[in-house]
Amino acid sequence: MKKIIFLSFLMLSFSVLTDAQLRPTEKKTEPKPEQTSMPKTPAPASFQAKYEGGMFGFDKRETGTLKFDDINERLVFFGKSQKEMFSIPYKSMLVVYPQSRSVRSTTGTVVSAIPLPGAILGGLIREKRRYLVINYDDPDVNAKGVVNFKLSNKELLSAVIDTLGKKAELTQRGSAYYRPKEKS
Repeated sequence: MKKIIFLSFLMLSFSVLTDAQLRPTEKKTEPKPEQTSMPKTPAPASFQAKYEGGMFGFDKRETGTLKFDDINERLVFFGKSQKEMFSIPYKSMLVVYPQSRSVRSTTGTVVSAIPLPGAILGGLIREKRRYLVINYDDPDVNAKGVVNFKLSNKELLSAVIDTLGKKAELTQRGSAYYRPKEKS
């Protein structure tokens, strides 16, 4: 009996060892889906956005309009009164990336507070909030900051990030764009 167990253990060990050998990597020459798809749609010249914070001296959240100012090479935020609040030059942008957060919607909060059977399911009502996040180097203050804008949908966010990345001459990494460090 011991011999049978020992032989079956050896056979199992050899099969594991032969299966664990290194194999050469397979090289596939299929083009990536991003390369075969149509060019991405450019972002509109101006669009609605909600400023969430991050700019020095502007602490209130405000709904307004973001506009690409190609003549002066900057991204401009206009407040409710369509007056320019602040701008970020393309050259001072370090990283531009999307961020999404799933939060309980207002409807879900209200429904979950109702004292009815099944109202607890209201807590499962969620919505996605999508943000444009820009890390920048503020030339006026000689400090770095992060500014956030809430956008209405995923397609607009993707188009804005792609357009902003190209206009600011940033390098793409996944869905984000960044400015590589200068080599010394």
